[in-house]
Amino acid sequence: MTKLKIAIQKSGRLYDDSLSLLKECGIAINNGNDQLMAQASNFSLEVLFLRNSDIPHYVEDGIVDLAIIGENTVVEKRAEVSRLIDLGFSGCRVSIAIPKSAEFTGIEWLRGKRVATSYPNTLRDFLSRNGIDAEIHVISGSVEIAPNMGLADAICDIVSSGSTLFKNGLTEVFTLFSSTAMLVANTKLDDEKRALTDQLIFRVKSVLAAKNSKYILLNVPGERLEEVCGLLPGMRSPTVMPLHEPGWFSLHSVVNENAFWESIDRLKAAGAEGILVIPIEKMIL
Repeated sequence: MTKLKIAIQKSGRLYDDSLSLLKECGIAINNGNDQLMAQASNFSLEVLFLRNSDIPHYVEDGIVDLAIIGENTVVEKRAEVSRLIDLGFSGCRVSIAIPKSAEFTGIEWLRGKRVATSYPNTLRDFLSRNGIDAEIHVISGSVEIAPNMGLADAICDIVSSGSTLFKNGLTEVFTLFSSTAMLVANTKLDDEKRALTDQLIFRVKSVLAAKNSKYILLNVPGERLEEVCGLLPGMRSPTVMPLHEPGWFSLHSVVNENAFWESIDRLKAAGAEGILVIPIEKMIL
């Protein structure tokens, strides 16, 4: 039987989110502590737990078929892979940071400076695009300590909350790009593996759509029904059902949560009452 092989980070920020996503997709992974490979009991899938930096080239070389990996790592490793879905979690940004005591005047400030990084390809491409000559020091591990140790004038690293920079007396001054986790694939999947991949993508999209949407119910007087329907930021026309009380109706719809909160005051002003917002577990598009 054909099985997909998917790689996820064996530890770190992507590990828990990746396993959680597979679980939400209805895929049961039988993994124990310190396992390097696990089987799905109800989907044709093997999960390999690998070092983050190795994953892009494993996908490119066909050792694994798919991977959940940060875009920042794909960019840095320059791997030839198919980018299937932006998963929206484990967000970070690749940024330049300098000591708080330094005065940043723009990217020209980097000219002639020493920049420590664990993303040399990303940094080199950025400097080249902007015509800036700087000295790149490649460091594995805690890049943020380099300026305090006198090894560099600035750093280029991933930033999430910025708390690590703050603790080391650094401030973020320029963002090269923002990154989230992605589902990527080998570019030469055969027909059987492509069909399995399509099944997985369908499940993932259903889970992601549900995360960003809410099921809402609200009551509206009949004379304001058309106005409220026009304000409701739904996918399509809402379901309208008469209430027991004459002249009142219940509206049911699925909406993007952010769009709903932007419209809530207008809905209430238009006469909507008894508004309920309910989470959605899955949404089949």
